[in-house]
Amino acid sequence: MATPSQHDLRLQFRELLERDECFFTASTFDPMSARIAADLGFEVGILGGSVASLQVLAAPDFALITLSEFVEQATRIGRVARLPIIADADHGYGNALNVMRTIVELERAGVAALTIEDTLLPAKYGRKSTDLVPLEEGVGKIEAALEARIDPDMAIFARTNAGVLSTADAIARAKAYERAGADGICMVGIDDFEHLESIAEHLSVPLMLVTYDNPELRDRERLARAGVRVVVNGHAAYFAAIKATYDCLREQRGIAEGNLNASELSTRYSTLDENREWARRYMDVKE
Repeated sequence: MATPSQHDLRLQFRELLERDECFFTASTFDPMSARIAADLGFEVGILGGSVASLQVLAAPDFALITLSEFVEQATRIGRVARLPIIADADHGYGNALNVMRTIVELERAGVAALTIEDTLLPAKYGRKSTDLVPLEEGVGKIEAALEARIDPDMAIFARTNAGVLSTADAIARAKAYERAGADGICMVGIDDFEHLESIAEHLSVPLMLVTYDNPELRDRERLARAGVRVVVNGHAAYFAAIKATYDCLREQRGIAEGNLNASELSTRYSTLDENREWARRYMDVKE
C-alpha cells in the first residue's frame, strides 16, 4: 500500500471533522506505531508532547524538549504515516513569533493538524501546568499560527484548560479563539457531559477533548452530538511499549523481580530524579 501524501492526509482529517461522528486517537510515537494504528483501523493518531519528551529525551513533561527535537520525531512519523497525525505543539515553544516558526516546521514535517495551547509554559517548577497566558496573548498566538500556515487544509486547534476556568471564562476563551479563526477548539479538564455541553452549545467549530480516559466521557454518540470530533484518551500504547521492553530485557537477563507497572517504570527510568535534584540545587525548589 502506498503512503498517502501529506496533503491527502490533511484532507482525510478535514473529512473526519465534517462527519457527525467522534473518533478516538491512537497514540503514535514513532513510525512503526503510526503504521500499526492505521492497519488496525484507527482514523487519526496523535504525537503527544509528553510522550515525545520521554521517547526522545527520557525526560518528564517539563517542557524540556526543543522544537527541533519534536519536529524531528514528527518528521520520522510523517514520512511513512498512513493516517492523519495530530501534533501536540504545546504552547508553540514560546511567544507568537515562536508559534509561527513552529507552524512552518510542523507543516513541513507532514502533520495533518496541531494544537497550540494557552498554558503558561514552562510552568513554575513544582506546580502543575495550570496557569494560562492572558487571553489577548492566546488570541495573538492563534492569529500568528494562521498567518504562518501555507497549506490551509492543515488544521490548527486552539487548546485551553477548561478545568481551571469557570464555565463562563472557558466559553469566553473558546469563543475568542473561534473568532480568531481556529479550525477547532481542544479542551482539557472537562469533567462530564453536563460540563461539556454547557460550553459546547456556544461554539460552532469542531471540538477535541483530552480526557485521560475519563469514564464519564466515553459515550461516542453523545460526544458527537456535542460537536466533539476527536478524543485523546491518553497514551496507553506508549506506556505498554515501555512495559514490554522492560519485561523482555528482564527475562533475557534471568532477573526475577516484582511486576512493576508502566507508570512505575516510566518514573524509574526517566530523568525525573535528576531534574528534581537540579531544581533543588539551581531553582531553590523545596520538595
